[in-house]
Amino acid sequence: MRAAGLFPFAEAMQFGFGVLKLAPATFWALTPRELEAAVSAHGGAARALPLDRAALSRLMERYPDHD
Repeated sequence: MRAAGLFPFAEAMQFGFGVLKLAPATFWALTPRELEAAVSAHGGAARALPLDRAALSRLMERYPDHD
């Protein structure tokens, strides 16, 4: 069980790698909106609510992009 408000990374990776058969680089390049569209296209509904700006900012601080 995951804490409320946290992104369901395990479920997203299971879907991306197991169902869509994506390469890791392709999966991690997806935006959350693209992943949601892929889930919906496969008959599922995204279980997570869209991130609000504060949640997105926290994720960006915790996991900054590096070149």
